[in-house]
Amino acid sequence: MFGDIAGKVALVTGASSGLGERFARVLAAAGAKVALAARRVERLEALAAELRAGGAEVLAVGMDVASVASVRAGAEAVLAGLGPIDILVNNAGISIQAKLEAVTEDDYDAVMDTNLKGAFFLSQAAAKQMMAAKREGRIVNIASIAGMRAIGQLSTYGMSKAALIQMTHAMAREWGRHGINTNAIAPGYIATEISAEFLKTEAGGKWVGSLPRKRMGEARDLDGLLLLLSSGEAARFINGSVMVADDGFTSL
Repeated sequence: MFGDIAGKVALVTGASSGLGERFARVLAAAGAKVALAARRVERLEALAAELRAGGAEVLAVGMDVASVASVRAGAEAVLAGLGPIDILVNNAGISIQAKLEAVTEDDYDAVMDTNLKGAFFLSQAAAKQMMAAKREGRIVNIASIAGMRAIGQLSTYGMSKAALIQMTHAMAREWGRHGINTNAIAPGYIATEISAEFLKTEAGGKWVGSLPRKRMGEARDLDGLLLLLSSGEAARFINGSVMVADDGFTSL
């Protein structure tokens, strides 16, 4: 079903670890030429070497998504190294845990610049490449259920993800006529490097116990949605959608 991903150029941000690394592996396994973007270039190079050994065509691109100059330079590096971007996965993101009254200006700017501004300007750069090449494209924004319901001490993060969801709708509306489909995945609680230590604590155990099936999601639980939304044919009529993958948490 997703054979049309083979040969496409896919750019994944935040690819040095966690969900981004998983997304890069999944797209490479589907035959895409994958550009790995993140600040930790040494980790990107290690992943790139591993994927190349498996037969994938991979490019490691140093990129700080909080910097528009870095984002634009990174997009140009992908164009020069692999060709025009066909699939963009805006995955890079950070979270600052704090009560609203304790959020500083630096905290706020860091979250918004990384989670929202970076995604916007990288999408803009990718869309321009798609339009110039006169080829259809797919943009997949990694949102969060925190952008759909308030979660204590994650409000700044949630606001950035809510804005990312609105950005998804806006891009779908404006760029759909160019053959560019923009959608979002809103994961629930997924076990990653960031959450690993918390899950070992008593508080973490109690929190997992409050989930519908008393378990965290795994990165592989998002594979199907990623492949669907990255596909040219399977996602032909899916544009502006926000697909929730949270094992029923938001239904509580």
